[in-house]
Amino acid sequence: MAWSVTGSISAPAIGLRALRTRAPIVAGLCCVSVVGFSARGSHRSSTKPFASISASLSTEKKEAVETKHAPAALGPYSQAIKANNLLFVSGCLGLIPETGKFVSDSVEEQTEQVLKNMGEILKASGASYSSVVKTTIMLADLQDFKKVNEIYAKYFPHPAPARSTYQVAALPLNAKIEIECIAAL
Repeated sequence: MAWSVTGSISAPAIGLRALRTRAPIVAGLCCVSVVGFSARGSHRSSTKPFASISASLSTEKKEAVETKHAPAALGPYSQAIKANNLLFVSGCLGLIPETGKFVSDSVEEQTEQVLKNMGEILKASGASYSSVVKTTIMLADLQDFKKVNEIYAKYFPHPAPARSTYQVAALPLNAKIEIECIAAL
């Protein structure tokens, strides 16, 4: 194998085709690392030689999650998607699943219903509130932040998920709150 030196980084002069014939790629994540040596075989400490080639051949597919215990999607999207050991839950509203109507006009009751709906989707996916690693809360009025926090804290055990909260111009069906999340499976 020949070595070429450019600046202070050494890299082997080998093409991808040659690498494939010498190191077969297997399904999953494959990473080949090569450390450079001088012609005499001793490591050159003045350089930082490193070459890396990685290829992801993941054959996993995304899978839609659907439960009748949470409101149906209001448009062309899924309640949740499973992909690569993660669960992506779409924004949930405070709708009662059987009627499709808001539980009430109060942000507290909508927050409670949002989290119940999210819990049903998590359960249908084989996850739980403790699996959630990230949430995003969208509020019609940021003045409701404290009220929402009091209810939210009851659902997520320590350590609580990472979170972002925003006031938005409007929410679907004039909701007071919408929450989406990502969970680890």
